[in-house]
Amino acid sequence: MQLTGDYHTHTVYSHGKGTVLENALQAKERGLREIAITDHGFGQMAFGLRHRRMPRLIADCKAATEQTGVRVLVGIEADLLGESGSTDLKEEDYKDFDVFLMGIHRFVRFKPFAQGMRNLFFRNWWYTKRGKNPPQALIRYNTKALINSIERYPVDAVTHLNYLSFCDAAEVAKAARDCGTYVELNSKKMHLTDDELAAVCDTGVRFIIDSDAHSPGRVGDTKRVEEQLRRVAIPRERIDNIDGRTPRFRFIEYKERNL
Repeated sequence: MQLTGDYHTHTVYSHGKGTVLENALQAKERGLREIAITDHGFGQMAFGLRHRRMPRLIADCKAATEQTGVRVLVGIEADLLGESGSTDLKEEDYKDFDVFLMGIHRFVRFKPFAQGMRNLFFRNWWYTKRGKNPPQALIRYNTKALINSIERYPVDAVTHLNYLSFCDAAEVAKAARDCGTYVELNSKKMHLTDDELAAVCDTGVRFIIDSDAHSPGRVGDTKRVEEQLRRVAIPRERIDNIDGRTPRFRFIEYKERNL
């Protein structure tokens, strides 16, 4: 499967292993038209983006575009902070970014901190580790947080839905469908079961496939997603970064209207 663009890649600006240029060179080698550099959000305590490094990141993306001919977008994989749906990408920082991804992650400055640590970190971790069905209260909390974020903010795509966490994926997908947010099919992490993916597809939501590359060699890798798509039939026309198509990202449109 040939991607037009890979919109979820990491670099040394968070906990990736390669540079912006190395990711862009790999994208060119694989025949991609564009990529996004989407390092972890400012609230990630262990290895997130730092404001002081943003000018250098922006300059690196511009230079990589000029050197490779691959359009290199400045993106972020923002962290979900709590039930309200808030993320660690603030509106005053929108000017610096082209792509706004959002997902549930660990080791984040949650808000409110105690509630987020209890649910988004500890309880998700606990039930994942023990391999037991999570309580419905946790599923409702995560589902509500994700939906609130999609509805409140111009999120382009939800990343690795249900990876090390639990939600009603179909309900989240309905909100994404209605707001113009993509559901990401992540080729690094097994996150949606076949049954969950089929239910998500049935909502009519649109998809993008991303590598979630943490090293340059994996940029543009779709192997894991292709394996699942052989089991779960998703119409190709609902995947907006293949077959020469590029996604219609709502974040850019929001900035054009409001900034």
